[in-house]
Amino acid sequence: MLERRGHNGPAFRFSKEMLSVDNLEVFHGPIKAVHGISFKIDAGQCVALLGPNGAGKTSTISAITGIARATGQVLFEGSDISKTPVEARIQRGISVSPEGRRVFANLTVEENLRLGSAASDSNTKTSIAEFFDTFPILGERRHQSAGTLSGGEQQMLAIARALIAKPRILLLDEPSLGLAPKIVGQIFSLIGDLKAKGITILLVEQNAAQALRLSDYVYFLNNGRIAAEGTAESLGKSDTLMAELTGIS
Repeated sequence: MLERRGHNGPAFRFSKEMLSVDNLEVFHGPIKAVHGISFKIDAGQCVALLGPNGAGKTSTISAITGIARATGQVLFEGSDISKTPVEARIQRGISVSPEGRRVFANLTVEENLRLGSAASDSNTKTSIAEFFDTFPILGERRHQSAGTLSGGEQQMLAIARALIAKPRILLLDEPSLGLAPKIVGQIFSLIGDLKAKGITILLVEQNAAQALRLSDYVYFLNNGRIAAEGTAESLGKSDTLMAELTGIS
């Protein structure tokens, strides 16, 4: 069922909890971007955080990774990481493909992947050759500067770089941003493949239609607050809600 609530409203519960955020507030200088939100993700789930520009989605990702100044509690596999440094969160298994891709334009594809691998514990490194099998287009471009890749290829590189450390959870921040519709379809097909492999995913998106198709559970964020939550099926049937929070009727 679709559920509207304030920030202190009920949260959904599953077993094998991977990530739990409780009463999270995020600040950018004096400005509060996120107002006491709470949500949970189970191992193997794809959970979407949707909403319009300025809703607080990327700020939430930044708080989970430890980049943004935040209060509240972030639990990862049952441990409180709210005060844990960014590097330690990465080593524990939290990996992000950031908004805008942010590949190292002057480095080759292979060098970008090596940097992603270097951020992990030595026991979790995956061979770059394996990723060239998974992302054949990157294999073809392995010696090419990342800045010369197309937008879609850069997005694939950003996702591959995030995956190469074998994270416990993958945070995808606006993976379809600025891409042509055909490439968007390819990116979401890739995300579907990752979900089928059992990778736990937090998907931050404005493309509600694609995100709803892939997600097990959805939170709608608006003005830094969770305005509604529910299964993808229940939220997708709410035309009023879709229009209100995403502009899609």
